[in-house]
Amino acid sequence: MQAFLASLRRRHNQLPPAVRTRTRRVWLSLLPIAQCSLAAGAAWAIATHLFGHPTPFFAPIAAVISLGLSLGQRWRRAVEMVGGVTVGIGVGDLLVRWIGSGWWQISVVVALAMIVAVSLDRGPLVPIQAASSAVLVATLLPPGGAAGFNRMIDALIGGVIGVIIVALIPTHPVLRARRDAAAVLATMGLVVDGVVEGLRTSDADVISRALSRARGTQGAIDTMRADMSGGKEISHISPLYWNSRHRLSRLAATADPIDNAVRNIRVMARRALSGIQHGEAMHSDVIDVVAELVAALEILRGMLLADPGDSPDGADAARVLRSIARKAKPELVAGSGLSETVILGQVRSIIVDLLMVAGLKRESAIATLR
Repeated sequence: MQAFLASLRRRHNQLPPAVRTRTRRVWLSLLPIAQCSLAAGAAWAIATHLFGHPTPFFAPIAAVISLGLSLGQRWRRAVEMVGGVTVGIGVGDLLVRWIGSGWWQISVVVALAMIVAVSLDRGPLVPIQAASSAVLVATLLPPGGAAGFNRMIDALIGGVIGVIIVALIPTHPVLRARRDAAAVLATMGLVVDGVVEGLRTSDADVISRALSRARGTQGAIDTMRADMSGGKEISHISPLYWNSRHRLSRLAATADPIDNAVRNIRVMARRALSGIQHGEAMHSDVIDVVAELVAALEILRGMLLADPGDSPDGADAARVLRSIARKAKPELVAGSGLSETVILGQVRSIIVDLLMVAGLKRESAIATLR
C-alpha cells in the first residue's frame, strides 16, 4: 500500500503545476463533497417519508448550504438558515394576507423581512434566506397555508441532518489546519531564502520576487484561520474527536504568531529591497543571521506536521531559535545604516513570533532577546 501511494505521489508531482493545483483542490474537497451529498439525500428522504412532504426541495438545499465545502461555522450556518426561513415566511405570510400580492408588495415584503432579519442577527445568511422565503410566500405559496410551515420544517430538517453528518462523518479537525499552517511557514522559508540571496548578490529583482510571494500569502492565512475555526467546531460536535480539543487549542494558539511573523517578514523584505535599491551596504554577519531563519522555519514546519511525541517538537524549534537570538545582537548594526538596523530589528521580532509558534508565552519569548 505504501509503495502504491508513493507511486501515485510521484506521478502527481510529474503533472503540470496547474493540474496539480486542481487535483489537490479536488482531493481536499472529497470528504466535504461526500458529506453534502449524503446530507442532501438523507434530508430529502426524511422530509418525504417521515414528515409526508410531497416535494421537500428545501430540505436538501438547506443541508448543502449549512455544510458547504468550508469547514468553518457549519453550526452557525444551519442556525442562520432556519432562522432566515422562519423570519421570511412569517413576515411574508402576515403582509401578503394584509396587502395582497404584486410587484410593489414583493418589494415591501422583501424590505421588511430583511430589516427584521438584520435586526435579529448580523450573519449574512439570515437576511438572504429571509428575503428569498418572503418572495416565495408573496409569489407562489398561499398565505395561511401549510406550504410555508412545511418549508420551515424542511429547513430545520436540512440543518439538523447537516450537523448530524458532521458528527458521524467528520473531517479530521487537526489535520487540515496543521497542513495549512505548515504550508504558510514553508512559503515564508522561501521568502526569507529569496531575501538572503538578493542581499548576498545585491539583486533587487530576487528580493522583489520574494516580496511578491510574501504579499500573496493572505489567502493562505485566511484559509488557515478558517480551518482552525472549523476544526474547533468539529471537535465539539463529533464525539469521535472530543479528545482532540487540547491539541487543536494549542494549534489555534499559533495562528496569531504565524500571522505576525508573516507581516514582519514582509516588512523585512521591503526594507531589504529598499536598501539594495539605494545602494546601502549589507554586512555579511547580518545576512547570516537572516539566513538562519530559513532552517528555523523548516523545523517549525516539521513540528506542525509531526504527530504527538515525534520529532521535531517545540523544544527542538525553540533551541534553534534561541541560538539565532544569541547571534542577533544589537552590536551587529552599531554604526550601520537604516536598512540594516530595521532588518535586524525585524529578525528579532520574527524570532519572538516563532518562539510563540514553538509554544512559548510572549513574555518568555521576549525575555530570550536581551
